[in-house]
Amino acid sequence: MNTPITPLDTVMHGLMSRYQERVPDVMAIIQAMISEGMIDKPEDIENDHIAFRTLGVPHLGIASFEKIFLHYGYRKRDYYHFEGKKLDAYWFSPPEPHYPRIFVSELRVGDLSEEAQRIIHSYTREVTSDPVDSLDLDNGAEVDAFLHQPLWRTPTLSDYQTLLKESEYAAWVIYNRYYLNHFTISVHNLPAGFNTVAEFNAFLERHGFKLNDSGGKIKESPDGGLLQSSTVAQMIEAEFDEGRKHTISGSYVEFAERRVLPEFADLPADQIQHKHRRDGFEAGNADKIFESTYTTQTGKN
Repeated sequence: MNTPITPLDTVMHGLMSRYQERVPDVMAIIQAMISEGMIDKPEDIENDHIAFRTLGVPHLGIASFEKIFLHYGYRKRDYYHFEGKKLDAYWFSPPEPHYPRIFVSELRVGDLSEEAQRIIHSYTREVTSDPVDSLDLDNGAEVDAFLHQPLWRTPTLSDYQTLLKESEYAAWVIYNRYYLNHFTISVHNLPAGFNTVAEFNAFLERHGFKLNDSGGKIKESPDGGLLQSSTVAQMIEAEFDEGRKHTISGSYVEFAERRVLPEFADLPADQIQHKHRRDGFEAGNADKIFESTYTTQTGKN
């Protein structure tokens, strides 16, 4: 008997299919994993988490966005603050282990310069009510379409470049909106030789993938339980207002190793489940992962 497809399944499928079309590294990495015998098919990959970026303005931001996934049974968890980048964030735990965690960040628009605020509000004031309130959240196709539709007019290249100088995050969101920022391959369940971030990074670099080296290629939590790395965002040709084209940062791929918690260290490997591993996120790691779309990373040869 086939398991019925839920609205959440439809939303996740839509997010991932568009993301794969937009980020060629995704399928290139998957094909390399298959060629080295790590997996047999893409569905064998465990997706640790997906991430979205939002703007902290009326009718939008986390307060709006979270309504979608709370409706599907996700639970709001820890809060994070990134002072230097002027961001707030929360993560959300899934209703079932086979769904990914969700990490949602929000730009503290009020902390930016008056000029940056003016530019952002010139677009976001086109949103006059919370758009999620008008969605039928039980209609997965409708929600999927919403997550891939523009919420405001296409920005001008001048506005994009002005924002880029002050907040690369702001520039990314003003163009990309709710496009999936990244998905994350869980490496700890892969075969021996590939099941640590260090080993997986070596595999990636052997195949020519460029890694984010902000804070080091491996970002490790102080407790040693969560290790992360990521590719550098791929550049996409973006069409701005009046048909002007410019190459900008798109999305990227992340990799996570969640180590077994000390109290479960003696469990046989075949008995280890999600609940036995380090959960949640780490602000220090995430702070550097954000830079996967920044010009300090994408501008390297």
